[in-house]
Amino acid sequence: MREKELTFQSENRVPDRILRWVTDSVSPSAQVHSITRLYGGVSSIIHTVSLRVDGVVKDYVLRQFDNQEWLRAEPDLAVHEAESLRLADGTGLPVPQYFASDPHGEKCGVPTVLMSKLEGAVVLQPQDEAGWLNGLAKALVQIHATPAADFPWAYYSYNDVQKLATPDWTRNPKVWKDVIEYVRRPFPEFEPCFIHRDYHPNNVLWDCHAVSGVVDWVNACRGPAGIDIGHCRVNLAQLFDVATADSFLAAYQSYAGPSFHYDPYWDLLSLTDILFGEPQVYAGWTALGVTGLTDALIAERLEAYAKSLLNEC
Repeated sequence: MREKELTFQSENRVPDRILRWVTDSVSPSAQVHSITRLYGGVSSIIHTVSLRVDGVVKDYVLRQFDNQEWLRAEPDLAVHEAESLRLADGTGLPVPQYFASDPHGEKCGVPTVLMSKLEGAVVLQPQDEAGWLNGLAKALVQIHATPAADFPWAYYSYNDVQKLATPDWTRNPKVWKDVIEYVRRPFPEFEPCFIHRDYHPNNVLWDCHAVSGVVDWVNACRGPAGIDIGHCRVNLAQLFDVATADSFLAAYQSYAGPSFHYDPYWDLLSLTDILFGEPQVYAGWTALGVTGLTDALIAERLEAYAKSLLNEC
């Protein structure tokens, strides 16, 4: 959710009624100092709103859920993120502080959440890849250690595995046929824990070569740790290669300890979660300066990753 900051243009100004809601939610003495739109996310409109309160300027994040298809499927998005932020506060990681929400858009026009802004920036081209992967893995282990037995949102897969079909775009239909057949098996046994559900490098902030925060908690739920691992790994396989995805898994295992059991089922299920059409370069990567990726390269890397996972089964 932390995207490249660009100067907020006047033609895209946040309406005054929303700014009044923001200031009223923070402090009666709050005044708007500046507004900056954040780019890189694809699921909502996000701004940094800097407020001056008693002579001190602080930054807040205003997230507006304007994706109507997503809202039809999950009309409680603002409530979900608010509750996720409250629970995430117990992970021991820096997470945004929740301030206010407009669950049904009665004041802001669309469901909206106001939270604090964390220090740091997304890193997608690390100079120290091993240290970067270790940081990603350690933070995820901390998330999974958070008790979530009473959290009302539970994991579900984005695709109905019984309705999956071999993709038309593939040059290796047998690979995908085998993947689909495998994920149609019953879930492996797992102990539900708190999962981020959208854990990948774009949602992790860094400052001075250390993780400074984890953001975008709207999908958090109770579920299998392997889903978070698998989702991050499929992103790393596309951004880099299979070896990088494997190094992340090894780092996670080292921090989780000998009690952690790895099952490639969750990696394969995470892979099928993104089978919504032909592979494409994720806009969040290009918005943050990643170059050299093409749709064809993404497809090639996904197939290489699928083959590697099948070899683990």
